[in-house]
Amino acid sequence: MKTKLFVLFYSSILIILLGLHLPAFAQFDIDTKSKTAEKAYYKATTYLNNKNYDEAATELQKAVRADPNFTEGWLLLGDVYSDMKNADDAIDSYNEAINHGGETHPIAYYLAASAEYNAGKYKEAKEHFEAYLSHPKVSNAKTEPIAKKIKNCEFAIEAMKHPVPFEPINMGDSVNSPNDEYLPALTADENTLIITVRRPRNQMTLGAGTEEEDFYISRRINGIWSKARVLPPPLNSHGNEGAQCISPDGNYIYFTACNREEGFGSCDIYYSKRVGNTWSNPVNLGPLINSTKWDSQPSLSSDGKTIYFTSARLGGKGGMDLWQTTMGPNGFTAPENLGDSINTDGNEMSPFVHSDNKTLYFASDGHPGFGKYDIFVSRKDTNGVWGKPKNLGYPINSSAEEINLMVNNTGNYAYFSSDKLGGLGKYDLYYFELYDEARPQMATYLKGIVYDEETKKPLAAKFELIDLSKKATTIESTSDAENGSFLVSLPSDRNYALNVSLDGYLFYSENFTLSGVHSNLKPYLKDIPLKPIKTGEIVILKNIFFNTDEFNLEKESKVELEKLLQLLQKNSKIKIEISGHTDNLGSEQHNVALSKSRAKSVYDYLVNAGIKADRLTYMGYGISKPIDTNDTEAGRANNRRTEFKITQN
Repeated sequence: MKTKLFVLFYSSILIILLGLHLPAFAQFDIDTKSKTAEKAYYKATTYLNNKNYDEAATELQKAVRADPNFTEGWLLLGDVYSDMKNADDAIDSYNEAINHGGETHPIAYYLAASAEYNAGKYKEAKEHFEAYLSHPKVSNAKTEPIAKKIKNCEFAIEAMKHPVPFEPINMGDSVNSPNDEYLPALTADENTLIITVRRPRNQMTLGAGTEEEDFYISRRINGIWSKARVLPPPLNSHGNEGAQCISPDGNYIYFTACNREEGFGSCDIYYSKRVGNTWSNPVNLGPLINSTKWDSQPSLSSDGKTIYFTSARLGGKGGMDLWQTTMGPNGFTAPENLGDSINTDGNEMSPFVHSDNKTLYFASDGHPGFGKYDIFVSRKDTNGVWGKPKNLGYPINSSAEEINLMVNNTGNYAYFSSDKLGGLGKYDLYYFELYDEARPQMATYLKGIVYDEETKKPLAAKFELIDLSKKATTIESTSDAENGSFLVSLPSDRNYALNVSLDGYLFYSENFTLSGVHSNLKPYLKDIPLKPIKTGEIVILKNIFFNTDEFNLEKESKVELEKLLQLLQKNSKIKIEISGHTDNLGSEQHNVALSKSRAKSVYDYLVNAGIKADRLTYMGYGISKPIDTNDTEAGRANNRRTEFKITQN
């Protein structure tokens, strides 16, 4: 990697892309009658050939003092100050060139405008760009790039009149250090943070260069971030690793590594799986995903089915484009370009897709903005089409480069890296409260441990989170093999069925009603005991649904019924009793009849699906076996249930 992974090689050509500097003004025929000015000017060019900018500036200052009308001297002095990152003095020098020779040297207008543009002085930049284009001696200029900059000036002038809320907070010395920290990645519970750190290379390690990029991890305990520590091999290596994302449960990391023997291009995307505290050997995603060009900056959707990433591959809209690959029956599919609504003839990079799976944040220098890279947000509609990106506004975006941003699961805080806010090092990590219009749809999470109900031993069980309206599995995961822990993201505005299963155990089901718009969602903290299959065990079917006072199965019940069907098919000796239960509203006789009819509906479904009737019985218990109080609506809802019991194993 040639520089920080979130910038990569593009930082080396930003000056060219932005038109900040035109070299070799010493090639102009200079126009001065002052021998002192002429001598100092040529002496300055000698210093410049050796990149001695301080001495060159001193000589050029001497030249323009000797001849204040020395236009070429002012232009070269502006160039020197630009190379020295001294924007104010560069602008002043270019403006002096305009004042003393703008009519004969129209390039002075362009150089002044470019310096002002990059310094965020958009009103002055717009005026000078327009003056350059309208100059009678400017006939062969490429007007399109300049016209784009004028539009950016107009956008920035207006945006700065309407600033958005932005109060960044440094993440502190447990996360930040004198080194560079950037590209934060959070788990759904916001308690595990993995970052890229650029640090001095250990002299004992292999590899060229004086710095390397590695992954560090910090954990939030009682609201306080622990001291970030480097992750061990094989995730980190003697080379550079970075530009990472992690799955919501923290079990998978996708990242970028460059110039490896097994690579297919200059930079490729890899993944690694965590078990306990150990990470597997990184695996290259292969030539279908990784091209012969530059592929980097993956962002994984919360369902684990789509990877968004940045690529310079052929077939794009501009220099760097955003692409996506989706999980098919045989693995990830060939990448698709995100299209004209996202990508431009400029550069798009650093994608971050939120847990809601329909809000995308990314950096671009091609959409209207403040001139360099800005952060934008786009939202996917019900047809799966990305909408027109919106600039996040000033001062989140500015004349500096804003090139990475991620948003927490809840959607109310954003995290980013910056070198313009002070801090402990060049690049530090910050967070801020995201204003309402830029927020994604809220998400929450389910977190806990799966264990054997009898032995209390942790279990590696399969998780399936199913969208009941679509009857489609949105997330599949496995609890940790060592400690049984799990973490599942739950985007709002839909209803879910959760199924947890493991061979030799009865499945566990849960229901999450999250439809509608939510301004506050509490996380679900729940440990899940799995019951070994044996006679007498009872399972509540939490995703069997009936309309009030009816016994016809709702269509959303099919997901749960299929899980029960699979259990009976896998375990052919099992016999079960299906039972219905009600609350205490209504007469006892009515409730017994209703509960029996509901149990029979499940019985009929299984028989029609091929389960032999002699393996099934059904009963209606009405109000006789409550599991909760009937004094509250929540208690009555728990009592209205369908169960099955193992009668023979």
